[in-house]
Amino acid sequence: MTETYAFDPDDTADDELLSTGELELADRAALRRIQGLSTELEDITEVEYRRLRLERVVLVGVWTEGSAADSDASMAELARLAETAGSHVLEGLIQRRDRPDPATYVGSGKVREVRDVVVATGADTVICDGELSSGQLRNLEDRLKVKVVDRTALILDIFAQHAQSKEGKAQVELAQLQCLLPRLRGWGSAMSRQAGGRAGGATGGVGLRGPGETKLETDRRRIHKRISKLRKEIAAMSVVRDTKRGRRVANDVPNVAIVGYTNAGKSSLLNAITSAGVLVEDALFATLDPTTRRSQTPDGLPYTLTDTVGFVRHLPHQIVEAFRSTLEEAADADLLLHVVDGSDARPEWQVSAVREVLGQIGGELDRSMPAELVVVNKIDAADEVALARLRNLLPGAMFVSAHTGDGVAALREAVASRLPAPNLLVEVLVPYTRGELVARVHAEGEVLAEDHTPEGTALKARVRGDLAGALEAFAVDGTPA
Repeated sequence: MTETYAFDPDDTADDELLSTGELELADRAALRRIQGLSTELEDITEVEYRRLRLERVVLVGVWTEGSAADSDASMAELARLAETAGSHVLEGLIQRRDRPDPATYVGSGKVREVRDVVVATGADTVICDGELSSGQLRNLEDRLKVKVVDRTALILDIFAQHAQSKEGKAQVELAQLQCLLPRLRGWGSAMSRQAGGRAGGATGGVGLRGPGETKLETDRRRIHKRISKLRKEIAAMSVVRDTKRGRRVANDVPNVAIVGYTNAGKSSLLNAITSAGVLVEDALFATLDPTTRRSQTPDGLPYTLTDTVGFVRHLPHQIVEAFRSTLEEAADADLLLHVVDGSDARPEWQVSAVREVLGQIGGELDRSMPAELVVVNKIDAADEVALARLRNLLPGAMFVSAHTGDGVAALREAVASRLPAPNLLVEVLVPYTRGELVARVHAEGEVLAEDHTPEGTALKARVRGDLAGALEAFAVDGTPA
């Protein structure tokens, strides 16, 4: 059956009503590959999107520790990663071993079984639930006769698809090159020398005699040069991020960072609190570029919310290193909103995975992480038994639904109670001509006493550093402002 799409000029007017995230989601859906979609046009007057066939994959995992349920959950997550990357999962196989086989990851017997499944299903790719060495990749591809991809390369491929900003694309490319460098392989002409032979010959001449340089060495050198260039570009782009962060710090604007497992609903929560309109999709690593939006507490005090990149179990260390400047947003925040998917079958896995990555970030930056407020999201999709279990596992956590709005108001109040309060005590006499300063004290500080005198408004209040500096000229009785 052929699917056709007719162009409607009136649809362009609706684009003005869509948020930025909705437009990005529409663009992403328009490029999605649909399995079995015909490319034959039945009517040339109609427009059809021609899409490629989905990649057909077989999943392979090694169960080394934990229970059978843990192994099944790991394979289910790998299947979701494969589907997000644009694949159609045909079959999944698990091998029980004490440790992965150093030559073929699953052992020679299991490799023959995987080969039979590949032939029977017509798969063109095998995805392994682990990080493979170059030798394991080569041996598996030689025996399976299809492309082999490991978990790290799969996650990096998803990142490459979803990166939107210039900084995000550079970070993904850096992580991919760091992953590729130790896995470079050479065979045939790739191991040949650049030059050699007798003078005047077709393959060499004066100055070209000697061992030469193999194609593999040339590739490795070019990758090192590209990595060095990308690091310089990312360092230059991070200056802009540091400038914005420095401005918030100088103005004493508290910052709240939203962290959590991928697809836990971080972007949805940001939209629910601030109406940011960022992209929301039921997919792993749907958003990579950090988004910062301004919000305020119920008392009117301003603060910023930053949506960070999602985490996952065994997040490749190349990602952590490449996205270092982005992940620093979490380390520099005043409060962490740790979002957990309440509808997930194993939410404690999510919590431990996120805290492991946060500990890794804190260790690399040599600093302690900010205070954490756990937020269990998607309570509308979770059953009561699971929620009762989470209340026992995560005491003090907030339970919300970003989709329906349940618990969001209580979450705003909880965030406000945990933000750093204004801590500079000032006593000032503000002239009536500077009423905007009085308004700022009421909006951004905590007024302890107020009196209207013939000379102006006498205030005793607690304020932050930037406002205290603006009030310094009106301090009374030598009180520091």
